[in-house]
Order: sequence, then C-alpha cells, then structure tokens
Amino acid sequence: MVEVNESLLREIVKQVIAETKQADRKVDFRKEAQSTEQPAVGMPAATDAPLVLDWFKRVGVAKKGTTTDEVVIAVLPGFAEHMTENMTGISHKEILRQTIAGIEEEGLKARVIKVYRTADVSFAGAEADGYSGSGVAIAIQSKGTTIIHQKDLEPLSNLELFPQAPVLTPDTYRTIGRNAARYAKGESPTPVPTVNDQMARVQYQAKSALMHIKETKYVVIGKAPEEVELNFN
Repeated sequence: MVEVNESLLREIVKQVIAETKQADRKVDFRKEAQSTEQPAVGMPAATDAPLVLDWFKRVGVAKKGTTTDEVVIAVLPGFAEHMTENMTGISHKEILRQTIAGIEEEGLKARVIKVYRTADVSFAGAEADGYSGSGVAIAIQSKGTTIIHQKDLEPLSNLELFPQAPVLTPDTYRTIGRNAARYAKGESPTPVPTVNDQMARVQYQAKSALMHIKETKYVVIGKAPEEVELNFN
C-alpha cells in the first residue's frame, strides 16, 4: 500500500487553482515577483528570481555547434536555478557531472545549454539537437526525466527515452552520456538498461506533477537557449 503525501496533493491543487486564475492575465517577464506561498516538504518555493550558483552560470545566447565531436545537454527552464535536485534527491550538479563524464569517457565533448520555450523533455531534445555539432543531444527535466534525441527525428521520436525518473541513478545518467556519445560517433549501442517500477510511478506521482507545474512556470515563449558554463571544482 503506497502512502499518499497529502501535503503534496494539497499543494498541487493550490497551484492548479492559482494557474487557472492567472490564465487570462498579461504576463510581464520584466518583473520579478516573489511568491508568498510556502513550498511543500522537500520542494523549493517558486520564484522568478534564479538562484545564484557557484557552479552553474548562464553566459549568453547559445550558438549552434560546428564540430561533430560534441553532444549537447539541454536542461529545462527550472533546472538548477529554481529546483536543485530531481524527485528522488539526486542533485542537478551530480546529474550533470555524471552525464558529462559518460560523454567524455567516449572521447567526445559535452556542452550544456538551458532551453526556455518548453517544459516538455521531448520538445527540448528536439530543440537541442539543432545546437549540437554531432546532431545528438540529451535533454533533462528538473524532475530527472531524460531523453536522447537526434537531429531530423520528430519531437516525439527519440533514440532513447527515460520516463521514470525515480529509477534513474547517477550510474544511469553516466551510461546515458556514454550512449549519447556512441550515437554521435555513428555507433548503435545497446539501450541503457533501466528498472520498470510501477510502484515508483504511484509513489512519486504527486511530486512529479508538482515539479512539472513549477518547471512550467519558468517557460518563456520565444526565448532562445542560453549557453551554460559549469564549474565542478
């Protein structure tokens, strides 16, 4: 029997009602408004002001890659600066560290961008592969859901999809990086093995919904991706 987290469910209802009330209001992205709502347990408060991090820094509009030895990793709007870990508590810093390590183990380079036009991992992957010199990209939602996408594939098509974030471990993210690099080299790697845990889907359903709502708050229609500079030291 899975215990339902009532505080998360209540927060989801409050968020949905708030979004419904604001649906017809004009959005002004020039203003930075602080939320007065208290976050659910384990979740950061929603705010338009990004966190100032010593390891994650946006450094301008992303450029399209020109070399075939790179894989682009696209993180979604709330990643790192508004939410700092996936739904099971793996830090976004560790997720990127492991994914990049996997790419580099295959002799390729990783480049990180942040996309703003969507909170959907498939469409983020489809946008990111156009910025990758190899045509292969990885997209990662704040809650941890991940995809490997290749240029010229439809948004809802993919090389590999990892929809169950609760079963993804640091080793899984590292292997995802390795596979993405192998695709970029023209190889056909064995798909990354993952656990299919139906109980995890039920257990984390409320938190997944809440994190997606928060991610969606930071979507900016029409905004170009930005380059991200990382410092793991």
